[in-house]
Amino acid sequence: MELLAVLGCALLLPTVLGEDCPSPCSCWSLGEPWGTGVDCSSRGLRALPALPRLTRILHLHNNSLASIPAGALDGLGHLQELRLWDNPWHCDCHILYLKLWLQDFSAPALARLRCAGPAPLRMKALGHLTGNDLGVCTRLLPTKCLQFFWRDLILIAGAVITLLLVAWALKFSKKLVCQLRLGSRRLRRSIPKTHKVL
Repeated sequence: MELLAVLGCALLLPTVLGEDCPSPCSCWSLGEPWGTGVDCSSRGLRALPALPRLTRILHLHNNSLASIPAGALDGLGHLQELRLWDNPWHCDCHILYLKLWLQDFSAPALARLRCAGPAPLRMKALGHLTGNDLGVCTRLLPTKCLQFFWRDLILIAGAVITLLLVAWALKFSKKLVCQLRLGSRRLRRSIPKTHKVL
């Protein structure tokens, strides 16, 4: 009975991998708890295919990838090995996601990548790109970032106005206290003292 279960799982495993494996790539199992290896190297890919969620090893080297879409690698939480070299990376604003993602994932993987274009950046290491190299990338900023900027600006302005009002209230309250003290002294002086005679 156990032999039939093992044989059934062995026959179903390639089918399961075939469903998750991108068509131009080859995949292999690293064992159920360890995930999947995906080899998409040397396939002439111009775009990143949909990848299995449990990908642990990913080979994308020697293709025609110019950039990786923002968020495309975020779902690969189990990834441990990534090969991206020998791709014609176009180093403009669209490469910023890959650069930032690789800074968190693997500095050595980032160090191996070189820009293929534009011409002024040809052969420059992707890890050495600066904001000046990429130009103004504001169109890639999510709308939420701009909303947070305006929200923060309004909060700061509100805090400054509140501080000014508190300072004015303190100054006014000091004047009021002084006037009350003077008024109470005048009142005490103007009230005639009565003597008791026994």
